Amino acid sequence: MRTSILSKDFLLDTPEARRLYHNFAAGQPIIDYHNHLSAADVANDRIHETITQLWLETDHYKWRAMRANGIDEAYVTGDASDYERFARWADTVPHTIRNPLFHWTHLELDRAFGIDAMLSPSTARDIYNRTNELLATPEFGMRRLIERSGAVVVCTTDDPADSLEYHRRLRNDDTYHVNVFPTFRPDRALGIHDAKSFNEWIERLGERTNRDITTFSDLLQALQSRHDDFHDVGCRLADHGLETFPAADFTDRSASSIFENARTGSAVGVDDAALYRSAVCYHLVRMNHEKGWVQQFHVGPIRNVNTRLREQVGADAGCDAIGDWNHASSMARFFDRLDREGVLARSILYNVNPRDTAVFTAMAGSFNDGSTPGKMQYGPAWWYLDQMNGMIEHLNVLSDFGLLRRFVGMVTDSRSPLSLFSRHEYFRRVLCRALGRDIHDGILPADIDWIGSLVRAICSENARAFFRFEGED
Repeated sequence: MRTSILSKDFLLDTPEARRLYHNFAAGQPIIDYHNHLSAADVANDRIHETITQLWLETDHYKWRAMRANGIDEAYVTGDASDYERFARWADTVPHTIRNPLFHWTHLELDRAFGIDAMLSPSTARDIYNRTNELLATPEFGMRRLIERSGAVVVCTTDDPADSLEYHRRLRNDDTYHVNVFPTFRPDRALGIHDAKSFNEWIERLGERTNRDITTFSDLLQALQSRHDDFHDVGCRLADHGLETFPAADFTDRSASSIFENARTGSAVGVDDAALYRSAVCYHLVRMNHEKGWVQQFHVGPIRNVNTRLREQVGADAGCDAIGDWNHASSMARFFDRLDREGVLARSILYNVNPRDTAVFTAMAGSFNDGSTPGKMQYGPAWWYLDQMNGMIEHLNVLSDFGLLRRFVGMVTDSRSPLSLFSRHEYFRRVLCRALGRDIHDGILPADIDWIGSLVRAICSENARAFFRFEGED
């Protein structure tokens, strides 16, 4: 069975959309400024022995779909053989109709492997064998795979206690022409509510920075040291994963007392944890401003809601859900303090709850200051929203409340390099579909070159200008 839907005009339902995509979007370089790829895999040019390793090793989107299809956990994250796991994914794919996984799966098979067959139980063995044969060739090592996707920049997501060894290797490797930069993700510095895990991480950070971290001041110095180290290997982005914005009133003295109690193993109450998180986050975002970095805020998920899966599989098991916190007042306090003090860095805001889309877009627009086009960005449709409906809603609200022309484009937010072949193309086709319909309906002028310049800017040009990566001028 062939995937006849994946024609060259897939999703492009007007002549105008087709002209926009083929003349202005297709072939634009990819700047994937947020993903969870492994720098070690890139530096070591990892060879994936099977398509199962490449597709199912870390993809909680697929895991959720398989569980929903009644697949036992042994075939999802368990110890079943690679082919058995792949076969159960093939059983599931025909049932992902209208889920973006259906389109992403077949875009990746087609664009990366040249396979235009529908993945199903009847084609599973043939596709498994064909992809595995290709994965054994040089074109499918991790490095070349990323190059063939059209990516010129990929930004991984890295903990302050990470060594950066592989980023240094890549930075010093003149033979590889994709820029692989780290992103500073200090979420664990905020995790004081879990004393055991928090103290273990503090010890790791101390070892990485060659210091004893016993006071709040020690912690800030260690974080500053790692912030400097990240900058030295090309990092220009921070990323903060939050339930909601930490905006409690604090003093460094009160934060110090809470930190020192936690270091003794004492439990930290809810109010004290909120105060501590506000203090640490405030100092972190000041560091971002001082370096001229862009800061991202991924806000709103409720993590690890399924205790059984959390204990069986670990974090990122596919049991995070959409939280229903109210964000507006804390977000306003958070950004207003930074703006008043003149330390508000360029920022990208992501929400995971669709009800918050207008809230986040309006808030971002309230803190632009004329210093940089699109300084405060409402970020691309993220996680539960990165499907066609979510993307269209994102484009509509961003256009209604702000300037679509300044949007810095899509990300994969993925742990698999194959996502580079699907998610950017999918978004670009959705973008051209929306703009093409507006031209077709007379809502926008029929100036394809003018509207096309907007498409080209969103696909790559805006990101180059906004992030200011080394070597991407």
